[in-house]
This record gives sequence, structure tokens and C-alpha cells, in this order.
Amino acid sequence: MANEKEQIIGTWKLVSVMYEDQATKALTPIMGDNPRGFQIATKDGRWLALATPSGRKAPETDDERARAFRTMIAYSGRYRVDGSTITTKVEAAWNESWVGGEQVRHIRFEGDKLYIESPPMPHPNMYGKTVRVIVVWQREA
Repeated sequence: MANEKEQIIGTWKLVSVMYEDQATKALTPIMGDNPRGFQIATKDGRWLALATPSGRKAPETDDERARAFRTMIAYSGRYRVDGSTITTKVEAAWNESWVGGEQVRHIRFEGDKLYIESPPMPHPNMYGKTVRVIVVWQREA
């Protein structure tokens, strides 16, 4: 079995995104039952993640564009793996406040699935509510 640093390399298709409310512990499939997205980790340390909810329509108004922006997650940068922790130094993101900072996540592998979990944090898409984000990815063949 390869270590986490080797296992993370590749292209992963989004399976689910759950937000765990830290006040109530309620789990919400925030991007619906069939979200779309990919996470790519290259051998040389480049990271790209994009997640969008199921059922999105092309926005036509400013309000619809703002809603589309609020319902997605996208960021990229250089990553490093230390055991079961992956840290991405964000170089570009849908949320400009992440740029220049680091996103730290816990990773684990089960077969061809990758589980990525954030520490509890105020989430910009949840108007500052503190959530833990649990994302499941399926390795692309």
C-alpha cells in the first residue's frame, strides 16, 4: 500500500460534500445528491479542487451569478502531505480571502475513495457559521 503522499496523486471525481454544523452536529449534503467537480493532485505538488452543486443552471442575472458564486468551491496552489494531513498554500481561489493562506485538511483512503475533512471553521458560504466540511472523492480510472 502506497503512503498518503503517493496515493493522493491523480484525478478524483466528486462524490459528496457534507457540512457538519458544529453547534448541532447536523449533517447537510450542501451540494445535493449529485454534485459535480474534480480534485487533481500532481506528482510535482500542484493542487486544484472544484466543486459545484447538482442542479445548477446558467446564471442570467446578477442575483443568479452571486448565488452561483456562493454555491461553489474552487482553489488551487502547491500542496504538501505530512502523514494524514494535506496542506495547500492557496495561490488562486473562488474566495479571495483564501489566497496567500493555507488550507489544512485531514485525508484518508478507503479503496478507491478519498475522504478529505476540514477542521471546524467559519465557512464563507454559510455566512460565518462554523462547520466541518467532509468531502468524498472517487478515483478516476
